Amino acid sequence: MIKKLIKNEDDYNLALTRIEQLMDSKPGSPDFDELELLSTLVEIYEDEHFPIDMPDPVNAIKFRMDQLELNQQGLVPFIGSRSKVSEVLNRKRPLTLAMMRSLHKGLGIPSDVLLQEPEASFPVSIPHLEWIKFPVVEMARKGWIPKDEDIKGREEELMRGLIEQAGGLQAASACLFRKGQGARENSKNDPYAIKAWCLKVMAVANGNPLKSGFKKGTINAAFLKAIVKFSYLENGPAIAREYIEKHGIHFVVLPHLRQTYLDGAAFILPSGNPVIGLTLRYDRLDNFWFCLLHELAHVSKHLTPGTGDIIIDDLDLRGLQSAPKDQREEEADRIAQEALIPNKVWRSIDLSEKIQPRRIRLLADKLKIHPAIIAGRIRYEKNNYRILSGLIGNREVRRQFPDFRFGN
Repeated sequence: MIKKLIKNEDDYNLALTRIEQLMDSKPGSPDFDELELLSTLVEIYEDEHFPIDMPDPVNAIKFRMDQLELNQQGLVPFIGSRSKVSEVLNRKRPLTLAMMRSLHKGLGIPSDVLLQEPEASFPVSIPHLEWIKFPVVEMARKGWIPKDEDIKGREEELMRGLIEQAGGLQAASACLFRKGQGARENSKNDPYAIKAWCLKVMAVANGNPLKSGFKKGTINAAFLKAIVKFSYLENGPAIAREYIEKHGIHFVVLPHLRQTYLDGAAFILPSGNPVIGLTLRYDRLDNFWFCLLHELAHVSKHLTPGTGDIIIDDLDLRGLQSAPKDQREEEADRIAQEALIPNKVWRSIDLSEKIQPRRIRLLADKLKIHPAIIAGRIRYEKNNYRILSGLIGNREVRRQFPDFRFGN
């Protein structure tokens, strides 16, 4: 009588032979008890060494079609069109999550078979989120998500992948479920393009952990002044980024998407590290330095860890009478302006007269800052963006960030 675990093929064959001998044993007899024990031992061995492969999703669909006497037309409500049905059944088009959910609900095909993962279930649906509205084609062209011939229809899979890169649904919820618009957020923005941009910024930050944590109170007047001094150097923007990241603040440069109008954003990761995101849509030094200081002011004054608040800024709205007033934006403006050019210095500049470039350069040398900062402030205050164009540092920013990805 075999009373030990089956450990090899010889034991297995011996057990099968003995089972065959015991097949006619009567229930309750010692032989029947041995038969039950051997059957259990054989089952354990077979489960470990001869696992049954999970049915192929396409074969499972065809099997269900035979059971229900369905033709290809009968699958259209679940897959989308006759051409898509044909492509799926001929393995020329992968099943999407939307298709799988429909097939599971409509035809009763198990979710683990469709997902090809034992005991798997479909991802929890996210209310009020319409996956098809994300600009996945443009995102793929920029390299933010994988390129795929069948990208339309796979929005959920692709965006869920980006959400995971951003730290998971809980971390990304601030991007996905922002309430309302800020004073400097353009009403023409496509909300799903904004969500996508914020998610990618978060994913980049999450994928590049910093060596230092962020300490509250780090961003003070002295910190901002130190950053402004970097503008005097030829590679100032790149040095400023390194300095900021050494103080536990993520600095991400990422081009904006179409139908978005933004220069920068600020938020705090669940880790407690703040994130500054800049689009560099205007490749100018004056815009770069003001936007950077403005977002740092937001981190210092207006963001609290754990709240999930995200501030989006379109600086073209700054100073417009039609733009809504916002105390946070106005405070960030004042902090940035004071750090870039102290008020006592600014008051010495007479805007009523024509200001020569030579004079701006002399003042910039005295303050040890880039002339673009002074020229940009003058252009803004005079509301004349045709003047001093030779001083604002056109095409001097993007080239300093090799990781900036250009896209149409």
